[in-house]
Amino acid sequence: MTTAGAARAVLQRAPRTLDLVELPLPDVGPDEALLAVEACGICGTDVEEYTGALLDTIGPASPFVPGHEPVGRIAAIGARAAVRWGLAEGDRVAVEPALPCGSCRDCRTGRYVLCAGWEHFPMSYGFVPAKIPPALWGGFADRMYLHPNSVLHKLPDAVDPAVAATFNALAAGVEWAVEVPGTRAGDCVVVLGAGQRGLACVLAARAAGADPVIVTGLAADRHKLDLALELGATAAVVADGGGVPERIRALTGGTPVDVVVDVASGDPATVLDAMEIVRPGGTVVLAGLKNGRPVPGFPSDDVVLKGLRVQGVRAAGHASFRRAVALIAAGDRPLHRLVTHTFALPDAARAIETLAAPGGGSVSVVVTPDPVPPPPSHP
Repeated sequence: MTTAGAARAVLQRAPRTLDLVELPLPDVGPDEALLAVEACGICGTDVEEYTGALLDTIGPASPFVPGHEPVGRIAAIGARAAVRWGLAEGDRVAVEPALPCGSCRDCRTGRYVLCAGWEHFPMSYGFVPAKIPPALWGGFADRMYLHPNSVLHKLPDAVDPAVAATFNALAAGVEWAVEVPGTRAGDCVVVLGAGQRGLACVLAARAAGADPVIVTGLAADRHKLDLALELGATAAVVADGGGVPERIRALTGGTPVDVVVDVASGDPATVLDAMEIVRPGGTVVLAGLKNGRPVPGFPSDDVVLKGLRVQGVRAAGHASFRRAVALIAAGDRPLHRLVTHTFALPDAARAIETLAAPGGGSVSVVVTPDPVPPPPSHP
């Protein structure tokens, strides 16, 4: 299928260097498709990619098109791809970031988020060098190439694309707070950290029937703690000054903490808090990176004597994406409250910097191909 024309795309040429360019549209083969991007969410990984923190480890060789949380409509699709995905032109989809090779051990065992079977690693949207044809491998564009191995999730027409772009954060919340620890109705869940992923953990845990669900965060992020309460948290704890375990025990009134999800970044002390408050036989999920800092005095004996499960997590699996998309499609939760900022493609750098700004009031920041309409005026 011949596709004429060009796409507008943001190209990262070096750390903190983004340019809006035109890239030729590829021909669409029988197993491929082309996405008309409507919105692309961003997260802390985009910040690290933008600043260059990831480029020496898992990042692509520059230049590349960023954006690994895209939502859009099928603009063109090959005949075999249409049958395989059950899609047609005009259908709205969310695109999982990871591209499984389908052949490596991790892909064969269902852990394709860890796939290392490609020559370029990772083979993930938003991380592929533009030198690999057809260059349109990221969601910071108005068109994005869909490889035959893409994992897609259909979304209803009525869903706001900016809200749909929270699917990746929500999938992480489902994975970390529900799927991995096996959270059940009535479990007590504590989420350490009220960032984008922490809020997603709160929402996912409540959707799974957990009660109570307690979240912690810094005083500077009071707006996020308030939003956590809107999303279903039963209590919010300001963590400044320490003493978090004592305050959580006071809130639970003796109810044992079944699951603790640590999504707080940078501070190893939250790991110690998690180990202290979780019940014997409970689960501690470690999701927040500590920037290479060790955990001083890690109580390994407690892991043994309390029979704890301590599980590290990375990204989300297919089942979690399905559940996240179902949460969005249901439309019965205030997910629009997660989307605090929206920027057009020419302002992609400002979008990333807004998410990265401490105390800036952002939660989920979305990049869209089209100019952002001004807010309605009020008399």
